[in-house]
This record gives sequence, C-alpha cells and structure tokens, in this order.
Amino acid sequence: MTTAYDFSARDIDGKEQALSKYKGKALVIVNVASKCGFTPQYAGLEALYMEFHDKGFEVLGFPCDQFGHQEPGDEAEIKNFCSLTYDVTFPMFAKVDVNGSDTHPFYAWLKKEKPGLLGIGAIKWNFTKFLVDQNGNVVERYAPTDKPEAIGKDVAKLLG
Repeated sequence: MTTAYDFSARDIDGKEQALSKYKGKALVIVNVASKCGFTPQYAGLEALYMEFHDKGFEVLGFPCDQFGHQEPGDEAEIKNFCSLTYDVTFPMFAKVDVNGSDTHPFYAWLKKEKPGLLGIGAIKWNFTKFLVDQNGNVVERYAPTDKPEAIGKDVAKLLG
C-alpha cells in the first residue's frame, strides 16, 4: 500500500528530499501562493506548526503557480517572501503542479486518496490542505477557505 512516505520532492533549496524523513509524524500538506487572497493563511499554518511541532507534527508547503499566476516568483523569491513576511519556519518545497499533465506524483496520489467534493479530484485553488496521519495515510482534505486554526482540533486528535 502506498503512503506519503513513498514519495520525494525537491525542497525550496533544490535538494531532493525523501518524504520518509517525516515517518511517524502527522502532516499537513498545502499548496501555497504568495499573491493570493488566502496568503495570510501562512500565519495560521506557522502557528499550527509551532503549536504541534514538538508533538510530532509538520506542515509541508508546496508553492504552485497554477491558479491565477499567484506564485510568479522563483524559489529564492518565494523563500524570501515567506521568511520576511510570515516568518515561516516549516519546510517549504520547490514549485509543483498540482493539476494537469505535469502534476507532481505526490499530489496525484493525495488527490486519489481524498478526491474532495463530488469525487472530482482536482485541486480547485491555492491553500487546499491534506491531513496525513503518522502512518502516511491521508485522513482529511480541507478547502482553501478552511483556515489552519480550524483544523488544529483534527491535528490534536491525531497526535493524541
């Protein structure tokens, strides 16, 4: 059975990272963008990360420029923006496609595991979030409008 730990992705600095390094941790996976109406959610994601990180939790941010060209910068610009504007300390990855023929394999798997409303599967916008348990299984999918603060109770439940 495939789990989140079977994938890898390039981090924001261009280094390939095996997601197995997060084995045993609960994860929130989120496609992010710097120029989106939901961009202030970076603050909530960072707060969630700070609250639960010591209990075995990670937020993994995947920049994506597929929605209204709202992530136009390169990785260095994205990293700088996240650091200076929202003091992001959770792991960030290189830009990925979450839909279409060039969908990153990790996102193809996430969408297959939790296709969302009507079973369509496609990511509809920036800041779609997936909650993954400590065994690497997708347990929930959240819409862009679901604020990180609202999913904290689900994270807490997973962490016991």
